[in-house]
This record gives sequence, C-alpha cells and structure tokens, in this order.
Amino acid sequence: MELLTDEQWSALYASCARSALHLELRDVYAVPDEVERISAWRSGALSEAEDRQWWAPWLAMTREMTGRGVDMRRARVVSEPVSEYIHYEWETTRNPEGGEQVRWLPRHHTMELTLPPVDFWLFDDRLVLFNHFDGDGRWAGNEQSDNPETVARYRAAFESVWRLGTPHSEYRPALK
Repeated sequence: MELLTDEQWSALYASCARSALHLELRDVYAVPDEVERISAWRSGALSEAEDRQWWAPWLAMTREMTGRGVDMRRARVVSEPVSEYIHYEWETTRNPEGGEQVRWLPRHHTMELTLPPVDFWLFDDRLVLFNHFDGDGRWAGNEQSDNPETVARYRAAFESVWRLGTPHSEYRPALK
C-alpha cells in the first residue's frame, strides 16, 4: 500500500478517456488541507471568495476532463442524521460547477446492495484505485487493481449506488 503523490493523481486524471467514477463511503474524513476550512465553516467565517479559491484547481481539472468527454461521477453513501463533516461537505460541494455529477444515498437505503469495504475511484473501466483510511479518517494509502473481475464488481457497486442516489441539487440531508 502506498500514498499516491499529487503527480500520480494528476497522471491518473489526465489519462482518463471515458470515465472517472468515485464512491465515498465514510462519514468522516480527516484531510489535512481541510482542517482550516472546516473550522472557518463551523464558525460561519468561510467566505465565498475563500471557498471559490479552494475549489478552483479541482474545478479547472474537472472542466477540462468533462470538456473532452470524460464522464465524471461521484456517489456518496452517508449515515443520517449526517455527521458534522458530511454536513460541511454537502454545504460546500461545488463539484457540479466543473461538470462532475454528485449523488447522495442515505446508508439506510443500501441494505439490498453489496458494497465494497473502502472508497474507490474507477478509471475508464480499466483500473480501480482503492482509497484506504484509518479509523479516524486519515489517509492510510492507496492500492490499485486492473483485474477485470475486480473492475466489474466495483463498477456494479458504483452503479447500484448511483441508481438509488439523489442528485446533489435535490438532496437535503437529515441534520442532528
């Protein structure tokens, strides 16, 4: 297991020709570059300008990708009532501005689904990138598989969540 570098992530996105699908399954992520943002959001001090600046690199990349025909979709399975982190994530989601579609699925609607144990990205139906986190939501590492059977299972898992999910513009999380 390794942690991908920014350059390795960029190469994966740049190599996409058809699709980049992402399934998120955690209720808390402890991502270092979000600590200050979450604190500002929590206190009501996250400005529109700061938010747009933080999102700018991601939105530029997703606009470029979707502009060349890449299907970018993200599905999030969440517990309800949602955690503070998911509330923050929902309120600050700007992914659709770059062409990335986002859907939300409450965890209690997944009982008939077979879901993987970890978050993942699926690139062009050829490569699954597993994202491992520790119990507190910190990055632990990445693994990759290009095994066609694994790719097919993870594609099926993503699509099952996608079919049941609610588009970001329509989703209203249950809050505590």
